[in-house]
Amino acid sequence: MGIDFPLAAGSFFVAIVVGLTGMGGGALMTPMMMLFFNVPPLAAVSSDLVASAVMKPVGGAVHMRQGTVNLRLVGWLCAGSVPAAFCGVLVARAFGDGEQIQQTIKYALGVALLLAVAGLVAKAWLSRREGEVSTDLGEIVVRPFPTLLVGIIGGLVVGISSVGSGSLIIVALLVLYPALKANQLVGTDLVQAVPLVVSAALGHLLFGDFQLDVTTSLLVGSIPGVYLGARVSAWAPGGIIRALLAVVLLASALKLLGVGNAATLWILAGAVAAAAAGWSLLRDRGRAEVGVAGELGEGPQAAGGGVEAGVSSRRPR
Repeated sequence: MGIDFPLAAGSFFVAIVVGLTGMGGGALMTPMMMLFFNVPPLAAVSSDLVASAVMKPVGGAVHMRQGTVNLRLVGWLCAGSVPAAFCGVLVARAFGDGEQIQQTIKYALGVALLLAVAGLVAKAWLSRREGEVSTDLGEIVVRPFPTLLVGIIGGLVVGISSVGSGSLIIVALLVLYPALKANQLVGTDLVQAVPLVVSAALGHLLFGDFQLDVTTSLLVGSIPGVYLGARVSAWAPGGIIRALLAVVLLASALKLLGVGNAATLWILAGAVAAAAAGWSLLRDRGRAEVGVAGELGEGPQAAGGGVEAGVSSRRPR
């Protein structure tokens, strides 16, 4: 069993991004193996899931100690995601053997990455409200059926493509529970991802195309990378990291879906330009709202005609 050092180096840098953002493990690691190291799609998915099953418990244990995990949410998510993830492996195998299943998984992964990009955009928009909706974990009202449905869909996607345990499910939690803080979302998602990824990894060990040398190379690079990324995340600008992650995910999705190089560059340029315009518009709107609030604050003083407080406005007779 030999270690592929270029693959280990690539997984190291991907793991740094994961540690910085809390997202992008399967969404970046699997496409990297397929696009740059010519690992077959099913083998890439299987090896990435087995490696994630080793790494996920570390992050989950940290959040459990910090008290940023809603265990009721974890329970409802796992009730749907754990069996669905195992079934997702069987669904992937049912698509066919050989080239057919490889192409199917590649396209499924491309679609999943596009959903992850949309999720990052939604997360950036919803995070603007984070200061307004800060709620303790004990006050969150769990919605069982929608949460169970999120677990089922996320588990199926993870079982088929290895994408979803962070990039997709955390976005669904943002929509269902906007009152959760960012660290609570990440902590809850990490803990529920442990049995989810273990279930999917078990399915791929039994029915997939697990390769021990590929998984070992991933672990050699990703374990120190995740640790370093988590340490740096305390001061790194999260907005810039999420923007870079979105660009990488979009480029990977387009390549997996068979889009040509020239078209990919044009789409990326258009997406970056649209994002910059949208960010500028939101910033100008925020400044305008601050200006209106300032004018309203000055209104009572202006209505007083410039007369100082405590001085009668009546002239002496």
